[in-house]
Amino acid sequence: MTDRFRLTMGQLNATVGDLAGNAAKARAAFAAARAAGADMLALPEMFITGYQTQDLVLKPAFLRDAMAAVERLAADCADGPALGIGGPWVEGEKLYNCYLILQGGRITARITKHELPHKQLFDELRLFDPGPISGPYVVNGVRIGSPICEDAWWQPVTETLAETGAEILIVPNGSPYHRDKLDLRMGHMVARVHESGLPLAYVNMVGGQDDQVYDGASFVLNPGGHKVVQMAPFDEGLVHVDFTRTAEGWRAERGEMIPQPDAWEQDYRAICVGLGDYLRKSGFSKVLLGLSGGIDSALVATIAADTLGPENVRGVRMPSEYSSQHSLDDAEDLARRLGIRMDTIPIDGPRAAVSDALAGVMAGTRPDVTEENVQSRLRGLLLMAISNKFGELLLTTGNKSEVAVGYATIYGDMAGGYNPLKDLYKTRVFETCRWRNANHRPWMAAPAGEVIPPGVITKPPSAELRPDQKDEDSLPPYPVLDSILTGLIERDRSVADLVAEGHDRDTVKKVERLIYISEWKRYQAAPGPRVSPRAFWLDRRYPLVNRWRDES
Repeated sequence: MTDRFRLTMGQLNATVGDLAGNAAKARAAFAAARAAGADMLALPEMFITGYQTQDLVLKPAFLRDAMAAVERLAADCADGPALGIGGPWVEGEKLYNCYLILQGGRITARITKHELPHKQLFDELRLFDPGPISGPYVVNGVRIGSPICEDAWWQPVTETLAETGAEILIVPNGSPYHRDKLDLRMGHMVARVHESGLPLAYVNMVGGQDDQVYDGASFVLNPGGHKVVQMAPFDEGLVHVDFTRTAEGWRAERGEMIPQPDAWEQDYRAICVGLGDYLRKSGFSKVLLGLSGGIDSALVATIAADTLGPENVRGVRMPSEYSSQHSLDDAEDLARRLGIRMDTIPIDGPRAAVSDALAGVMAGTRPDVTEENVQSRLRGLLLMAISNKFGELLLTTGNKSEVAVGYATIYGDMAGGYNPLKDLYKTRVFETCRWRNANHRPWMAAPAGEVIPPGVITKPPSAELRPDQKDEDSLPPYPVLDSILTGLIERDRSVADLVAEGHDRDTVKKVERLIYISEWKRYQAAPGPRVSPRAFWLDRRYPLVNRWRDES
C-alpha cells in the first residue's frame, strides 16, 4: 500500500477549437509531471476542446475530432503518470461533459458531469446530458474522486464519492472570473471538504475566451478547510502537490501560497487578459482606438498598452469644431506618457461633405441629435478604414453605464471589435484610472507612474458633439446613475425598492426606460471581458421588443 501520492496540477490556457494546440499543452505538462515523479497530472474541465464551446460541441465532426484527440493523447502519454483531462464524450445517443483518465496508453475511466449549470452565463443543459454520478477511479492504488466543476458546488456528488471509497478529491474546473469569485468558490469547496472529510485539489482553467476570463487561482484544501496550496491568478502554471497517508487519512503537504491581489487589481488584470487572449486567439497583434481626451479612451489606451506593449497601440484624434483644446492636449499628453503612436484626422471636411449630401433631404429641419451622431459615425468610419488597411483591431470605449442606457452611437463610437470597458460602470472607470496611476506590476508593458493625465480624471465627462455639452445634461450624475443601474441590473430590484432606498422615482423610471429601449444596441455591441456577476450578453438576456415597465 502506497503512503505517498504526487499530483501535478496544470493551470493552463486552452483555446476553443484548437484541439492540436490544447493537446500539445497537455503533452508538455505531462512531460513535466513525469520528470517530477508525479503519479497523476490533472488538467481542467473540457481542456481538450477549450471552454465554453457553446454549440460547437453539438457538431458531430467536431466531437469525432475531439474524442480522437484524447485517444491519441492517451497513446502518446502511455509511459508515465495518469493524466486527467476534460472533454466531450458520446455514449450511444448521449453527449456528456466528461473527465477522462488516461493510463497505460488508454482511457481507463470516464467521469460524467452530473450537475449541469444553467444559470448566469452557463447553458450546459442545452448542450449536454446529465451523467450518472460516477464513483472513484484508482491511480497507483489511491482511490480518486473527481466531481466536475458544478458537481462540487452541491453536496450529492461529493457525498456519493466519499461513501463509495474516494480518498482524495480532484476537482477539474472551467470556472470563469467575476469580482470576488475566489471567496465564493472557497466557501463551497470548504463545505465539501467538511462534509466528506477528504482533501481536495481544485484545478481551474486560466485565460480569456470571448467575453469570459478564467482566472485559475487553483488551490488545495485539507480536512478542516485548511488551505495548503494557492496558485497565482491569471498565470499559467504547474504545481506539484505531495499527499501523505496518515492515521486520519490522506493529507496534502504545504506548498506554494501565492497572495491574491485585491479586487481592483484582479479586475484590471482580468480585463488585460481578456483583451490579450481575444487578440492572440483571433490572430491580431495590434490595436487602434479613437483618443478623445476623455477618461474612457484614456483607460482603454492604457489597458491596451499594458497588455500589448505601447508599440502595438495606435491612438487617433479626430477633432471637430466642438472639440475643446484641452481635450486635444489631454489626448496628446496621454499618448506621450504611454509611449503610443498618435495620428490626427480632422473631421470638419468629411462632416461638411455629409451635410452637403444630406442638405436636400433634410431641408426645412432643425439640427438635433442626428447631426451630432453624424460626427460619431464619421469617426467610426475613419477608424474602421485604418483597421482594415493596417490589420489593427479597433477597440471601442463605451463603459457599462453608457452601454446600459444607450448613451452611445450605433455604428459610431460603438464601432469596433472588442470593448475592454464593457463591464465597468463609469464610477469604476474613474477609480480604476486612479488605481493604475498609483500602481504598476511586472506584467504591465506600459510605463509605471501617472500615465493617465490627472486632468482627464477630474474634468466633467462630455461627448463634445455640441457646444458646452456635458454628460449630465442627458444623464443623472454618474454616482446616482450607477447606483440605480446596479439596483436594476445586478440586483433585479424594483422601482419601488430603489425609491425606498432614497432614489427619486422619476429618475429611476427614466433610467429603466433607457435600459429597455437600448437593448437592440447591446445586441450589436462588441464583446468585452466579464468582471461582474451580471454582465451584458450571456448573463442578462432580454427581448429586443418589450412593452412591460415596472409601475411599482
